[in-house]
Amino acid sequence: MTEQTYRAAGVDLDAAQAVKERIGAIVRPTHGPQVLGGVGGFGAMYQLAGYRDPVLVSSTDGVGTKLKLAIMMGRYDTIGEDLVNACVNDIIVSGARPLFFLDYLALAELEQPVVESLIQGMARACSEVGCALIGGETAQMPGLYARGDFDMAGFVVGAVERDQILDGSGIESGDVLIGLPSNGLHTNGYSLVRHVLGLDDDQSPLKEHVPELGGTLGDALLMPHPSYYGAVSDVLPLLKGMAHITGGGLVENVPRVLPEGVAARFDTSTWPVPPVFTFLQERSSIDPDEMYRVFNMGLGMVLVCEASVANDVVRQSPDARVVGEVFASTDGARVVL
Repeated sequence: MTEQTYRAAGVDLDAAQAVKERIGAIVRPTHGPQVLGGVGGFGAMYQLAGYRDPVLVSSTDGVGTKLKLAIMMGRYDTIGEDLVNACVNDIIVSGARPLFFLDYLALAELEQPVVESLIQGMARACSEVGCALIGGETAQMPGLYARGDFDMAGFVVGAVERDQILDGSGIESGDVLIGLPSNGLHTNGYSLVRHVLGLDDDQSPLKEHVPELGGTLGDALLMPHPSYYGAVSDVLPLLKGMAHITGGGLVENVPRVLPEGVAARFDTSTWPVPPVFTFLQERSSIDPDEMYRVFNMGLGMVLVCEASVANDVVRQSPDARVVGEVFASTDGARVVL
């Protein structure tokens, strides 16, 4: 007779409990005095303090099909960082400071080393920006996910004083565009990469050493999505708006922060394009317009400020550089490259 237990159905409760105990040890160092209660409660509690007129800013995101690359390579040490930083970058464009982060992890079966690597990456990224990894959920879902597959999502909450919100409404013609460099694909465009390189059928290119990339193709593709909080936190009072360059590239993300009647003109000669993009284009003949529509092409964040303070912003933001300008648009154009 078949064993009639949850474990026989594919859900290992003992393993889940063991992982929960390990997770507690990993995330507690990210907690400060604002985190109330211990790990494992039904709900996480955070005491908001130190604000006059706070507005909460929240965002949720995943890491897309970059997960497929991590699974192909059996490397999970950076995916947790990707998840946290993709979310954090989405709220700092409003001027918010990240307060706490939650994660959701769904998998076919619970492999403790994999889960621990993912949580360790999240905790590392949270610690770097002073954000508490306050809670989460790890769900075993056999039958819904194939063996070895999983998905993950992150949820971040931050706060900003109401009178310090960056919404782009004050951006006008003559303002300056300042770019912060990306280190690669971040978390966008991986479905196109897998398609043009045929990685679903042949994963051997991931192990190929590519001199211009300084390592293997797999290493370049798994480069973790950085957080830009440290680079912008000191210059927030000088900014009028920011755009996180994710899926859709400059073409679709920059207009999200521009008011009507103005557009952004970028001089693409002013910043270096990471070698991984040149490699992909040469290997696959992707049209240049498609490259700029799918990938960040070297800019992970775009800041907008008055021309009079542009030098101050560049001086205080590591690796920042002037990459363009805002101009009055009469033909409906929003981004010109």
